[in-house]
Amino acid sequence: MDKREKGNILGLVALLPIIINIVIFFLLRGPDADISVIIAIYSVLSIIGIALAIRSWLLSRRLILLMTGLLGNVLVLGVASLLLLAMGIGEK
Repeated sequence: MDKREKGNILGLVALLPIIINIVIFFLLRGPDADISVIIAIYSVLSIIGIALAIRSWLLSRRLILLMTGLLGNVLVLGVASLLLLAMGIGEK
């Protein structure tokens, strides 16, 4: 397997944290949901997805894989930071 094929596989794997975050969103909701655990899961998965997207771009030089992986994971990280902000405002 050459570098280009590895980069393509990593680019597709970079989209996996986005899908996992969507599934977690639907599974862990409701009044009994622990918001700090959800924020931690979103943050860790999106940082892993960003790292995989950058690594896939370095190997395959395909810009579409970088953009989709990076954009999706940055949006999830933004949602996690907004949840963290809302949790901080709600405690006062």
